[in-house]
Amino acid sequence: MWLPVLGLVVGVVLGLMSNISIPDQYSNYLSIAVLAALDTLFGGIRAHLQNIYDEKVFVSGFFFNIALAASLAFLGVHLGVDLYLAAVFAFGVRLFQNIAVIRRILITKWSKK
Repeated sequence: MWLPVLGLVVGVVLGLMSNISIPDQYSNYLSIAVLAALDTLFGGIRAHLQNIYDEKVFVSGFFFNIALAASLAFLGVHLGVDLYLAAVFAFGVRLFQNIAVIRRILITKWSKK
């Protein structure tokens, strides 16, 4: 379980040290992609803690979530409607739900010790 956390820390450090800038027209796509990735990551952590983790579900969910969110943002841009906000809301709600379940599981495990 420590390896994904190490990869996340290394990725954040490398991202902060690099001088890469994202053009403003892609900021909606990037924000949705990050939220979809975080949703999938915390969903995977939750599944691991509940002993129902499946690698195929995790990987397919990761790519499907990002593709669906980017498609909503793309469609919204062409329609002139901020559809990306629907994806932000959906992934935000799921993210907080997963974090709440993870917190409850960890509190239960710690209180049993």
